[in-house]
Amino acid sequence: MGLSLKIKNLLLISLIFLGINSLKSQEKKTGFKTGADRHELYLPLIKGKTVGIVTNQTGLLSDKTHLVDFLVKNKVDIKTIFAPEHGFRGDADAGEHIKNGTDAKTGIPIVSLYGANKKPRPEQLYGIEVILFDLQDVGVRFYTYISTLTYVMEAAAEQGIEVMVLDRPNPHDGYTDGPVLKSGFSSFVGLHPVPVVYGLTIGEYGKMVNGENWLKKGKKAKYTLIPMANYHKKQRYGMLERPSPNLPNDQSINLYPSLCFFEGTQVSVGRGTDLPFQIYGSPWTKSLPYQFVPKPNYGAKNPFLNGQTCFGENLSGFSEDLRELNLEWLLKSYRYYKNTEQGFFLKNLFFDKLAGTDVLRKQIIAGKTEKEIKASWKRDLENFEKIRTKYVVYPD
Repeated sequence: MGLSLKIKNLLLISLIFLGINSLKSQEKKTGFKTGADRHELYLPLIKGKTVGIVTNQTGLLSDKTHLVDFLVKNKVDIKTIFAPEHGFRGDADAGEHIKNGTDAKTGIPIVSLYGANKKPRPEQLYGIEVILFDLQDVGVRFYTYISTLTYVMEAAAEQGIEVMVLDRPNPHDGYTDGPVLKSGFSSFVGLHPVPVVYGLTIGEYGKMVNGENWLKKGKKAKYTLIPMANYHKKQRYGMLERPSPNLPNDQSINLYPSLCFFEGTQVSVGRGTDLPFQIYGSPWTKSLPYQFVPKPNYGAKNPFLNGQTCFGENLSGFSEDLRELNLEWLLKSYRYYKNTEQGFFLKNLFFDKLAGTDVLRKQIIAGKTEKEIKASWKRDLENFEKIRTKYVVYPD
């Protein structure tokens, strides 16, 4: 058992190492650059201006220099760092309250954009002329960085401040899938009528928010996109840094759109293990073969089903590069779930917020197949595609 765990840990380190080096090799071969690495485009635009920056541990240049450090070195006047969910250094649990503070390295004040302060307040933006936005998104509606972008754009529009997005790859680009969010189901894990996988980079997404008048009171932000160079939407790019504590490698990101639905159920997705978003299981799905016990760790201080033996599946060796949602794991868990005291879905119906509708939950309860469920998404996805196409910057 000890040897098996060591092998898994070595594989995990190898995946992260390969992801970083594949990105560097792609840069050398194809001339690919993130928006942050195209400083010749944005430095002249912010020269002499007072800047706010929304970023975290993913705001890296290709040489692993953090964007904040690069800007300070280039004498850019950064007034405030705004940190999204998981904090500026990216080490906070999902949903954890993050305090405001000061960056120890630069002395720049940090303001948390999470909890009660998801949208920057006017006094927090006072004196700022442009907001740089640089976060590694994962291209999934319930991943909250696109909600943070929306609130930043809204606050900036109200104060007449420019928003400049330094674009990064979307690991789920080039396809769309899942139910489109319906009216009445909007929340921080889904603000807009888009599918679970929407096939746009975060920079393209911001263009769509502006263009579709999704900001409050129909306002538009002054919006500048610093595009990537030689980026292709159907190519996959390794991450320079994990986007949040429980997405540690490319495999977890690959599985995330399909497995995150479990967060609205009595099934763990492996928070509190070495394989978050690569395994799933519950004490009440004993027919499934894999066993694990969630315990407090770096990415989960009090994980769901803490200390309980869970039965499920280990997908860390899943070899397919998913370009669609896989619902079979969810449907299988529902079929095998045996608990007379509590239903499969959490009583707070967080599942419906993740799905953006109550229809998916009702379809699962009714015993619909994956094929039947996906067929019900077809018309909404076709309608969304007409909107999405207007904002595509990079070749599909």
